[in-house]
Amino acid sequence: MILIIQLLVLILIILSIILVVGIPVTLASPGQWEKSKNLIYTSTAVWAGLIIITSIANSFIA
Repeated sequence: MILIIQLLVLILIILSIILVVGIPVTLASPGQWEKSKNLIYTSTAVWAGLIIITSIANSFIA
């Protein structure tokens, strides 16, 4: 169970880094917002879902 939480946290960290770099680059690039809007919204929803899943899984350990 601890291995699962560690993997969830690793995925969360990687996705967070991608979003921290990707969103400002997308917003600064002309015309990219319209092309990447759905991808950014989906990635943000996955990120929020990972937060919830990780916190629920962590509650079983403590």
